[in-house]
Amino acid sequence: MKKNVQRILLSLMVSSILLTACNNRTNEENTSSEENLTTHQSSKQGVTADESNNGDSQDSTLDNEGSDAMEDIRIKLTFNNQEVIVNMDDNPTSKDFLSLLPLTLTFEDYAGTEKISYPSDKLSTEEAPSGIDPAVGDFTYYAPWGNLAIYYKDFGYSNGLIKLGEIESGIEKLENLNGDFTVEIEKMD
Repeated sequence: MKKNVQRILLSLMVSSILLTACNNRTNEENTSSEENLTTHQSSKQGVTADESNNGDSQDSTLDNEGSDAMEDIRIKLTFNNQEVIVNMDDNPTSKDFLSLLPLTLTFEDYAGTEKISYPSDKLSTEEAPSGIDPAVGDFTYYAPWGNLAIYYKDFGYSNGLIKLGEIESGIEKLENLNGDFTVEIEKMD
């Protein structure tokens, strides 16, 4: 009987050790997966895993700096010795457009409401809404056709339309243009 009790105790100890070892391995795998996820999410935001683990206050500072920086980005459209200033929105499509600058494009009138042009590259539609109802002065991208559109008259909701920014000054200069015109687009300092 004593040998049976010893065998049972030995079996319990071995089982306990094995379960503890398995549990540690599972915890290590979970921790590794969480670290990989954190690293992946942080790298998408331009932050290293070490920076993302330094506390909430640093994370909120980085988020605020990123959004402030994007809010301050403006572009200049130059044509016929005129300038139009656009304040860019903070979205992936706007950022993709900014990466193409400087650009020289030919714009044309479309439907008496907007000036359009076709950049050579399609822009990202990541995180884009299904569409918007543009307002006068909106600088947009129409994903189905791959064109930029600057609205100088009111227009209704459009599927596939993504707002890139809003004209800060000079919309009246576009409204009165007839025919095709060449525009130089560049980021402002």
